[in-house]
Amino acid sequence: MKIVQVDNFDRDYISDKLIAENVNEHFGEFLVKALNEKYSRGDSAEYYRLEPDDYELHKWEP
Repeated sequence: MKIVQVDNFDRDYISDKLIAENVNEHFGEFLVKALNEKYSRGDSAEYYRLEPDDYELHKWEP
């Protein structure tokens, strides 16, 4: 599993950021919850998600 920081407003010109990879699901859920509680609010520009290993990061290229 991967922990990914994504844009909270789904803007296509903001790239995803890889925070961690090769994380097991249980520990990943714990980390994502802690990161979102500490650094994300409802109006924050970004939030954290747990994604499968084959998830491809969104990369904006003009």
